[in-house]
This record gives sequence, structure tokens and C-alpha cells, in this order.
Amino acid sequence: MGNLQYNQGEPKYFEKVISFNDRLAPLLIRNTLYSLIPEGTKHIFVVGIGSNLISGDSLGPFVGTLLGNSFPKHLTVLGNLEFPMDATKIVPEISQFNFPTNSFVISIDSVLGSADFVNSIVLRRGPLQPGLGLGHNLPPIGDCSVMGVVLTNDAVLGSHLLYTNLHLIYTMATNIAKGISLAVRQFFHYPSDHPILHVS
Repeated sequence: MGNLQYNQGEPKYFEKVISFNDRLAPLLIRNTLYSLIPEGTKHIFVVGIGSNLISGDSLGPFVGTLLGNSFPKHLTVLGNLEFPMDATKIVPEISQFNFPTNSFVISIDSVLGSADFVNSIVLRRGPLQPGLGLGHNLPPIGDCSVMGVVLTNDAVLGSHLLYTNLHLIYTMATNIAKGISLAVRQFFHYPSDHPILHVS
């Protein structure tokens, strides 16, 4: 669970803010991500941050599960509902993982934000710092951040996160996963009929 804020000296602008249920959300996410992936990128990593035990903090793992093994040659997912990348695993897992040269890392997490951004998907250039919303001091992750704003900063976390609307989380996760898949499919020139979501 992150927090929608900026570090000192960081440009104070968002790449893109999208309503969680915008019918064009996957295309808007694809367009934004495609514009951020550098030329020469050989592989994309998605880090789905969060817990499978707390509905309000499950966005990242949901996205990871939906993406699955859709593009094995070009996309690797770290964190899903079966093996979540939660606060207890982020530091040991990420610190031992060496992202290869010419890779691009997309971090996904549920975040707290101002009332204006609640129920929005926010895409931003630069890393995401997980755990801020829950008081953790964890290392920043990613070249790009995809954040689902699920609650306001003044929420009482102990109860609200447990009872966050799963329709909101699932809709956000589906739109984000579709957007990432569409971006990967376009960037690496897969055929237009290549499946975009993992189906078990």
C-alpha cells in the first residue's frame, strides 16, 4: 500500500490519470506505457506489490495473476495472488533480483491519495515507493508506476482496507492488466489476435 505523493525535487505532474471504470482505460494505459518504454527495451518486468489477505491492498497481486504467463519471451511478472509481493517479501526478493540491462520495470500498487484522485488509476514516470501508506520504509521500485487510488489519505486503515470494494479492485486490475498486455503486444510486435490476459 503506497501513498500518492512526490519526493523533493521530483517534477510535480502526473503522466496520466484515468477513472477506474473508463471504458477506454486499457487503451489509455497502453498509450501511456508505450510512450514511456524506451527504444531498445528487450524485456518488461511487472512488479505487483500488495497482499492477498487484504482486499484494499490486493491490486498488484490481482494484476500479476491476470497477466500470468501471457508473453513469456518478453514479460516477467513478480507478485501475484498465489505468491504476493508484500512488505515481508519486497526487500529480500527485489534486493536479490538483478533486472537485466535493457529491461523496463513497471510497478503496480494500491495507494492512498486525495479525494480528487480516489477511484482513479494514476500512471507516472519513475519508481513507486511501496509501504508508505502503512508506515513502511521500503526501497523504491520501477521505471514507471501504475497506482490504483483506493482510499483517501485520512482513511482509518485498520478497517477500511479490509472492506475495500472488490468490484473497484477487480475493475482496476483488469483494466491495468489489459493496458499492460496491449502495450507489450504493440511494443514487441505480436499479432493482433495474441491473447492479452492469462486464462487458466
